[in-house]
Amino acid sequence: MAGLSKCALLVVAAAAVPAGCATKAPNGPQPAAATSTSLLGGLSHKSSSSVYIASLQGGIVKRTNVQLSSGDRERALEAEYRALEASPGGQPVTWQGADGVGGEVVANAPYQVGAQNCRQYSHKLTANGKTVEARGAACRNDKGTWTPLT
Repeated sequence: MAGLSKCALLVVAAAAVPAGCATKAPNGPQPAAATSTSLLGGLSHKSSSSVYIASLQGGIVKRTNVQLSSGDRERALEAEYRALEASPGGQPVTWQGADGVGGEVVANAPYQVGAQNCRQYSHKLTANGKTVEARGAACRNDKGTWTPLT
């Protein structure tokens, strides 16, 4: 394994992130797609990905106007981050919260705007037996985090 790149090791460690190496920031920190509790199972929610999740500024899930508990909001934002960071275009990233609340985030293929990697994505949220959907886009900024476009 000594000759494997960081991206190859991520693929070996978590087969769900093969595209995570395709959307790296050209400058700044390289966020590890495998910091999610869902991918590795034992990491704390206070992992290094929390900085990247916070940069989503509430994500597009806030556009649904559905009131979520803080835990469900964190799960929803983590799913948005994972979809933007590592998911192949069109592959859903699902999450499940308390009391039947859950969602599905689907990011499209990355595209370039100047020197930035960007992705359009959607978030379907199911709560109280109703499903709502929000759509948006985010670009990776010079700090390596995803910033939503408004």
